[in-house]
Order: sequence, then C-alpha cells, then structure tokens
Amino acid sequence: MASKTGSCLCGEVEYELAEEPTSYGACHCGMCRKFSGGIELGIQVPPGGVRFVPTDKLALYESSDWAERGFCMLCGSSVFWRFTGEGPLEGMFSISAGTLEDMSGMTFDAEVYIDHKPDSHSFAGERTRLTEAEVLAAAGVETGDDG
Repeated sequence: MASKTGSCLCGEVEYELAEEPTSYGACHCGMCRKFSGGIELGIQVPPGGVRFVPTDKLALYESSDWAERGFCMLCGSSVFWRFTGEGPLEGMFSISAGTLEDMSGMTFDAEVYIDHKPDSHSFAGERTRLTEAEVLAAAGVETGDDG
C-alpha cells in the first residue's frame, strides 16, 4: 500500500499526509516540466491534508499570481505545487509523487495540460485528460499563466 509519508532526496524536508493517497496524475505544462525536469507527477491533497515537519530548508517560489512551488534548498528536490489564488482550488496541493516513500497500489488517473504535452510523450491506458482551458476554468483562473 502507498505511504502517507515522504521526503526530499536528502531527507531534510519531510511530510505526512492526512490520508493515504490512492491516485496520482501528470501535468504537462511548461512550468511543471521546468520545475520537475520532465513530466510532473503529483498527488492532489486538499488544504490541511499535509503536515510538513518543521525545517528551515523548505523554500517557496511564487511561480504565478495564483500558485507557488516548494522545494528543498539543500538537494533541490521538487516537493509540491500549491494553488494560492482565490477560487474552488484555493489551498490545494499537488505533492510530487516521487517524494512519497512508497507509491505501490496507486492508480495513474489523470493528465492535465494535455494540449501542452510533447509529441514524444505518451502513456498507455485510459484516464481523465484535461486541456489548459479546462484546468483554468475548473480553477476559476482567467489568465493563461501555467502556474
């Protein structure tokens, strides 16, 4: 079964999820590709659903008017993306799936910004696939800013 705990590569940034995750998704937007070095695989976590172990090594980067990203200042691991804007997703996290201690038993169930996916990237199987416009509409964001 998947783990409720995770950390960055060096272990300085640690967290615990309130609930055991059952699924994860992929984001193909340009910012996620740059932040993760490829396709960002993330676990959606509602506000209050993650507790970080206190550390002064967790850095925040405001990547847009409505989102921020968290990473470890020591090893550089991408730890999360968080929606900071007002709207239905306010406070929602996308925890970098690779930071979980164990991903076994989880389902790959969604791809977002599918219209930004490089032609060479392709995943087998059926899942929810949303375009940039569909994601922004669901988030209540009016700009074309990736986040």
